[in-house]
Order: sequence, then structure tokens, then C-alpha cells
Amino acid sequence: MSTFSEMSSIEINGTVGDGFGAVADAFAKNFDEYGELGAAFALYVDGEAQVDIWAGVADKQSGRAWTDDTLQLVYSTTKGAAAICVARLVEAGLVSYDEPVATYWPEFAANGKEAVTVAQMMSHQAGLPYATAKLSFDDLMEVTPVVESLAAQAPVWEPGTRHGYHAVTYGWLAGELVRRVDGRRIGQYFAEEVAGPLGLDFWIGLPESEEARVSRLEAAPPPTDPEALAMMMQIAGPGTMGFDALFMSGVMLAGPADAFNSRVVHATEMPAANGITTARSLARMYAATVGEVDGVRLVDDATVAAVSAEAVNGPDACLVVSSRFGMGFMLDGELTPMLSPSSFGHAGAGGSLGYADPDANVGYGYVMNQMAGGIAGDPRTVALTDAVRSCI
Repeated sequence: MSTFSEMSSIEINGTVGDGFGAVADAFAKNFDEYGELGAAFALYVDGEAQVDIWAGVADKQSGRAWTDDTLQLVYSTTKGAAAICVARLVEAGLVSYDEPVATYWPEFAANGKEAVTVAQMMSHQAGLPYATAKLSFDDLMEVTPVVESLAAQAPVWEPGTRHGYHAVTYGWLAGELVRRVDGRRIGQYFAEEVAGPLGLDFWIGLPESEEARVSRLEAAPPPTDPEALAMMMQIAGPGTMGFDALFMSGVMLAGPADAFNSRVVHATEMPAANGITTARSLARMYAATVGEVDGVRLVDDATVAAVSAEAVNGPDACLVVSSRFGMGFMLDGELTPMLSPSSFGHAGAGGSLGYADPDANVGYGYVMNQMAGGIAGDPRTVALTDAVRSCI
């Protein structure tokens, strides 16, 4: 392992294994060319950490430096953690992807959803991308009201006939499935069954004791290009299904200003969008899905094959662009380029990304606080993935 200091105009901290210098170079270049503010990257290969680096500032307002224990909210990158929880229950024989959700959660059968399978729910085909009931921001933070409303409502499209990104509801649906089957809420299940055994700094519902470690997110600047602005409005402008899915029909905008930097959002369980972690923990978690990490393996090869098999691929009813999903995981494609066609994981709004590659036995984790505005293929993660590919 090499320790790095000055590699560009920014000081890069951490360690890089022999033969992985190109990854550190790409990370440094992200600061020079892509406006990176504070970020971290980690890579596991064959169960061993090969890259663990960080740089920049964790809080633009105070100038607080990014350190080895800085935490970052990762938006939808959280969905991969939720998918792992469900996959473990499937592997244990407690859940089947082919069974109706209502087998485990009887109330879910209401209003024509009795045949919706776990697989359809996990691959964004259930037709529940937002709640149709009138809910408040506090209802979302309390979780139970939104879960009950989703169970009671009719789908907004016929389940199984199309797929559309359940940007926020995915997590509450998966979380309630875990609770119905296991008895623990998903935040507790994840802490005890995934994060604990692997020693991860990763929470779905952050304890107040860890709040001071969290980096402050900076919103992406609005697009200045008219075509980019038009595309953004087509995907997520008011009145679109994307807006309803991403912002729960505007309810998410009714909370505190800068909500995802607030304690109330950090503390709730929003398994689709409020996971808080480090790049190191993200990479370590994914590495443990495709091989042993310090004697811990989260899921076996057969489960990996099941969760990473393509379930849907094509135009997304919420995102407009094409998306490709397995059982809760994004798969390698135009929306989220990864290492190879065998890769599975999840990206988050603004740029964060975690994934595993079973062919290369890789776990990859990238987190940052300067959000980017693009919807597909963030150039920072593309550059890091290209560098990883060149090294292995």
C-alpha cells in the first residue's frame, strides 16, 4: 500500500494498493476537472481493500475538512442496502420473489394488488411510484402512515405491464416486507445482520451520536443549457410522474429547507433515499455480496445470480430514459455504467455509487457532497470505473 499526499491541486489522503495508482489519479482528476468538493472512494478486490482515499471539504460553509471517518448521505445508493436485506430473507427461505407481496403483508392486497409479486415490487413494476393519499411531510418521517397508505391504494398502472422508478416508495415497500417477515424494522435488521458483522459505518436511520460526522450536501447548479433544462422538466417538472415519484407529489418539498441536510431526514427510515455511510463501507458491503470479507459473506452465488438477473429493461415510466433493474439493484447500462455486464448495485442522486462485480470479485464505493445534475453516467464515477477496469 502507498500513502498519498499531493497528487493534484488537492491533497489526496488514504492508501492505494500496488497497481491501482490509476484509480487515485482519476479521483484527483475529478477535483481538477469536474468540480468535486469533498469525496471518498474505496475499492475491494478479492475481499481485500485495495483503494481507500478521500479529499476535500466536508462542509463548504464551515470549511471542515473531509477525514477518514466523514459520513455522507447517499440518496438512492441506499436502495442497494435495502435490496441486500430482502435478498438475505429470500436466501433464508423466508421470502420468495415469485410470491405475491400480500402473502407476507395481507393488507397490501387491497385495490387490485393481490397478485403483485415481490419481484415486481423490487423491480419497480408495482405501479406504486408515489402515494395517492394526502400525506404530510411528518407522515413520511413517521413511516407507518405512508406504508399504510401505499398498502391501501390502487396502483397507478397495471402491475407488471411497465416499470417506473419508485424513487422513494421502493424503500418503504421493501422495508415493510422486511418488517412483516422478520419482525424488525429494516434499519435494525440492516444494522444487526449486515452492518454489524462487517463493521460498517452505514445506517438507515442515523443515530444522533453520529450526526457531527455527516458531510453537508451541496445542490447541483441548475442547468444553463436550454436542452438540458427542457429534459429536466420533462423528467421531473411539476405535473410529471417523475416529479410525483421523486418528491412524493411535492410532499418532500414541504419539509425543512435543505431537508436532506436536516436531522429529521437523517433520523427517519427512508430505505430508498437516506442511507448515510462511507465509501469504505459501501465497497466493503458490496464485496461481501460476491465473496468473503474477513469471513463474512452476505449472500451466496445463487442469490447473486437471482438478484442480478435482468427483470426489466427499457423506457422508464418515471425517469423517461431507459432503465435496467434486477431485484432491487440497478444493472450495468446507459443509466448507470458499471464495471461489466455482470455488475449490480445502485447509484444515488447527485452522483454516489456502490456496486459489486461478481466476475472481477470487486466491491466499489464512491460518495461525494457536491451533487451533479445529470441523470445518467456521472463523469466522476465513469472515470473511476474506467480506471478500475484498467487496473484489474
